[in-house]
Amino acid sequence: MTPLVIGGMLHVDGSWVEGDVTIEGSTISSVGVERGSRPVGFLDATGCSVLPGFVDLQVNGAVGVDLTSEPERIGEVAAFLVQCGVTSFMPTLISSAVSQIVAAVAVINSWSREDQPSHVGARSLGVHLEGPFLNPARAGAHPVNRLRQPSVAEVEEWRRDDGYAMVTLAPELAHALDVIEVLVANDVAVCAGHSDADPTEMNAAVAAGLRGVTHLFNAMTPMSARAPGPAGATLAGGTLIAGLIVDGVHVDPAMVRLAWQALGPGRLALVSDAISALGKGDGKYRVGDTHVIVEGNTARTADGTIAGSVLRFDDAVRNLIAFTGCELADASRSASTTPARLAQRQDIGRIEPGCTADIVLLDENNRVVATMVAGHVIFDPQQRCTGS
Repeated sequence: MTPLVIGGMLHVDGSWVEGDVTIEGSTISSVGVERGSRPVGFLDATGCSVLPGFVDLQVNGAVGVDLTSEPERIGEVAAFLVQCGVTSFMPTLISSAVSQIVAAVAVINSWSREDQPSHVGARSLGVHLEGPFLNPARAGAHPVNRLRQPSVAEVEEWRRDDGYAMVTLAPELAHALDVIEVLVANDVAVCAGHSDADPTEMNAAVAAGLRGVTHLFNAMTPMSARAPGPAGATLAGGTLIAGLIVDGVHVDPAMVRLAWQALGPGRLALVSDAISALGKGDGKYRVGDTHVIVEGNTARTADGTIAGSVLRFDDAVRNLIAFTGCELADASRSASTTPARLAQRQDIGRIEPGCTADIVLLDENNRVVATMVAGHVIFDPQQRCTGS
């Protein structure tokens, strides 16, 4: 039986509401209505903040699984992410050969189309292809030999219905605008990243359908007085949603505050950029063809280039609050509502009637105590779900 959520403070449309969440099947049917009696089967949220499930649009892997090279193990990643409060995510593939991309997307798409409750984990929103149409000068941890020029012929069959949900590319490259237009027509969200684009090139990309920016400040032209680059264009603009890795390693807390002040919760989307080391520990790992060494909270290639993160998404939420002084209600928007909008998903990221019942409970220290996906309590170590 699908449980109700009873007794917490609900984050609804940017404010806090007392009351219960009633669920029918996988969908929220009512919010904030007090029930006179406890039904059989409910999730006790007493003393907790009740938030929309977190949405992470950049997950390269976790628990020893690299999704670029081992897409068939996506279920292991999904099962771990709910412990971090993540209910929806985009499995992310870095720049790879054409055949590898096609095969990996097919595997992940097949998994995503199965009955979700049987997964016992977070939901896949479709693949985020980070590359291969990136600027070699800003390759970061992507293997340069896997990068290539944007090609309309290559992307014509990249459609959302077939598992292609988001593509990161460098908009200054030849034919990039044509590729953006094709992808947008195929209902694929496009973001700028690994780029040296100037504001004029960024504006042209926005006109072609660009929706966001991947890991703001990282792997792009450093922002300066006479060369604002993609970051400056994003902060000065009014439309793009910027993904930001708030681990204290990728972006200095002062720059996090700058981004927050410029973008606010409506245009800043938290992402983890987590690699296979998430949930494991120090050691040697890989991201696609790239070998990575993890020490402490930092992942780097042999030459010292930062290569993804080991950031738990719930840590990103707490870090955002610590770095900016923002309230949990605003951090929740950057963790759920705003990334859901970038992903073009109106059914998730909010606690409202008609939305999918994806919910995370946080304690007084903003730590995850329970996670519900599509009306099913998936993570509940404190056994708050009773009587079902």
